[in-house]
Amino acid sequence: MSDERSPADRVTPRNIALSDEAIDWVVRLGSGSATADDHAGFDEWRGRSPAHEAAAEEAASILEDIANTRTAGEYQEIGAAIREPLPPPAPHRINRRAVLTGGVAAAAAIGITSSGVFGPPSGLFSDYATGVGGRERVVLEDGSVVWLNTATALSLDFSTSERRLTLHAGEALFEVAKDQRRPFIVMSGDGEARAVGTVYSVRQRGVVNDVVVTEGIVEVRNGRQTVRLTAGQQVAYGDGIQSPVSLVDGEAATAWSRGKLIFNRRPLAEVADELERYQLGKVLVRDERLKGLEVTGVFDLGDTKTLLRTISGTLKIPITRLPLLTIIG
Repeated sequence: MSDERSPADRVTPRNIALSDEAIDWVVRLGSGSATADDHAGFDEWRGRSPAHEAAAEEAASILEDIANTRTAGEYQEIGAAIREPLPPPAPHRINRRAVLTGGVAAAAAIGITSSGVFGPPSGLFSDYATGVGGRERVVLEDGSVVWLNTATALSLDFSTSERRLTLHAGEALFEVAKDQRRPFIVMSGDGEARAVGTVYSVRQRGVVNDVVVTEGIVEVRNGRQTVRLTAGQQVAYGDGIQSPVSLVDGEAATAWSRGKLIFNRRPLAEVADELERYQLGKVLVRDERLKGLEVTGVFDLGDTKTLLRTISGTLKIPITRLPLLTIIG
């Protein structure tokens, strides 16, 4: 299908702020607590220009996709089956009492202890650190800007010949000030990502390290392997292994720096893992049949409860919230 809008009216990374405003409006109007003034305000906002209208349509389309994915019907059927009463005895059924007194609660407690409720243990000796759910913007002495995501620890070692940083844990987005004489190097795991003036993110996932480039060129070195990434590309490395270079929506992958979580047909199991990064406690998908089902949507990073309510309400899947544990399904 062709796009009849002019290039100036399309939502692009250059008017991402307008897109974010539209998303905020649509989320507010779909919250169930919107007033007549809210609706009138949105009508006035979207009528300001063709670009505003296009951003509004895009935001509405993204949120509607949650209910329109090809697996939504299956998701609803499974949800209905799970909610039907089970004949006694039902040893596999998880109820509040069983969770609080059984091994699931113990596993959740162990997970909290190992992950660090207040952030990674490496935060104790790093220059900058955030706790679980935290996010911080730091302006470095050279003018570069670093965004630290949840549970992140970062150390700096600047010299006259290079700007070297070490990511001990978590994820960070780097907006690098240009300095041809001093390359900007981020060490993570057993590799490094080197740039002069660019924008890119580095994330640790256990022994795996992800590098995503949204602007410029970054050289990633892992042992004897070296690869150059350009905007819209990513690579993963760790334990002496490096993945092939692949395409990525850099704006979506780094949306957390703008206070958003964006999912585009992401399996529910991955959504649960991502959500777990931003709150205290474990997030478990109870039924194996649910883990591969897809979720699409844009959510406010500071309101993960809305994400859960949207999944539960739109796709009819029960969600149980307990101290240090959230159960989906």
